[in-house]
Amino acid sequence: MKFNEITKEKPGSLSVNDFCRWAGIGRTAAYAEMKAGRLTARKFGRRTFIPMVEAERWLNSLPPQRT
Repeated sequence: MKFNEITKEKPGSLSVNDFCRWAGIGRTAAYAEMKAGRLTARKFGRRTFIPMVEAERWLNSLPPQRT
C-alpha cells in the first residue's frame, strides 16, 4: 500500500512513471519537456523525481484547448 493511499495527502513529488500517469503523457514526452526546460525535475542517486509543485506549474502553463 502506498503512503498517500493511507493518508490521502497529495504527494510531495512524483517519480517519472507516476508523473506520466498523473499527466496522461508518455515517458518520452516527459523527458522532452525536461530537456526543453519546461518541466523541472530533481535527482536523488539514480532516481528522478518531479516535485508536485513543478508538475502543477507545468500543467497550468499549457495552453487552453481551443473549441
